Amino acid sequence: MAVLRERACWATRQLLPVVRTWELDARRWVRALRRSPVKVVFPSGQVVERKPGPGKEPRKAAAEASPREQRLKQSRQVPPSQTPSTWEESGLRYDKAFPGDKRLSSVMTVVKSRQFREKQGKILLEGRRLIADALKAGAVPKVFFFSRLEYIKELPIEKLKGVSLIKVKFEDVKDWSDLVTPQGIMGIFAKPDHVKMTYPESQLLHTLPILLICDNLRDPGNLGTILRSAAGAGCSKVLLTKGCVDAWEPKVLRAGMGAHFQVPIINNVDWEAVPNYLPNDTRVYVADNCGLYTQAQAQMSNKASDYGWVCDRRPLKFHKYEEEEENLESAASKGWLPELEVQSYDSDWTEAPAAVVIGGETSGVSLESLQLAESTGGGRLLIPIVPGVDSLNSAMAASILLFEGRRQLRVRAEHLSRDGSYH
Repeated sequence: MAVLRERACWATRQLLPVVRTWELDARRWVRALRRSPVKVVFPSGQVVERKPGPGKEPRKAAAEASPREQRLKQSRQVPPSQTPSTWEESGLRYDKAFPGDKRLSSVMTVVKSRQFREKQGKILLEGRRLIADALKAGAVPKVFFFSRLEYIKELPIEKLKGVSLIKVKFEDVKDWSDLVTPQGIMGIFAKPDHVKMTYPESQLLHTLPILLICDNLRDPGNLGTILRSAAGAGCSKVLLTKGCVDAWEPKVLRAGMGAHFQVPIINNVDWEAVPNYLPNDTRVYVADNCGLYTQAQAQMSNKASDYGWVCDRRPLKFHKYEEEEENLESAASKGWLPELEVQSYDSDWTEAPAAVVIGGETSGVSLESLQLAESTGGGRLLIPIVPGVDSLNSAMAASILLFEGRRQLRVRAEHLSRDGSYH
């Protein structure tokens, strides 16, 4: 029995793994080589603490983190759905356009058709700066077309919820673009309502009691420049009567340089409704784009065509009487032309709230504008120019008058402040 017991024990020892002592020592030394000592104690008793390497922190230091660091660490552990701090975490998705995508054709429809813009109530904005200004002012986006995802990530995340995001090729954007250097992003927006817009606070603080009325302006570049000058001068409002080019046409937007989202613009207004947009006691002044030469000619002539309503003295067609083949002579004989006082543009015309009418370069001002100026006690503002020059550009004339009005108001405010009656 003793022999059998010894054999069984020997068999059991054969089944157990044999671990050699030199293997244990090797593993221990490998772990020791991987470790970095926290302190080094020299025989002299000097103790030197070792600093952790870059990106490594002692476990004790991590455990003793400040409460602020612990709160930051906990905030990072919150699920992304609760704190959408990045574009990816917000859950936004975009589609890639495929060849022949019908969604792309809607862009050209918005660009070319004023009827579509007015019927559907949509406009097209191009460029990162213009789109950012529109979003800041409260314009509502519907669709964004972009060639690079970075352009969309630059926009506020909260403004992109519910908006269709479509990635297209830059070549397609270049084909649609009306810019010399396309910026790779376009957006279709709901047509802005001036009542619901949020204009810059700096603009509101410098608003003047001066209103601009555009009368039969047809050139997109001129209108865009006029809107830019109106925003720069601090106009309270801009009215576009029927017959003017659409303020939301791409060329007008490009020339306006963001002025559409800095000053209220009311488009397509009937002359009968213009007084509803004017403050009480507003005087309407018609810009005289002619000069002293035309005024002298009018004094020496009895012809209505020399009276100076248009600088080149070509027949003026009125909106209400275009179907009648009657010239200015017959109009004057019937008393259709109101008699307005002519005054220099630098005379004081800003005592009361003022509205300035700027006419188109081709057909001049309308009869309705002259009648409105007469009924409000306004007049004609004469900008003298060198004899032989037909007229000034409409945008230039508007800029001169608006900034002259701003100068007059500033001078009056300085006088009142000096007298102690203005605060």
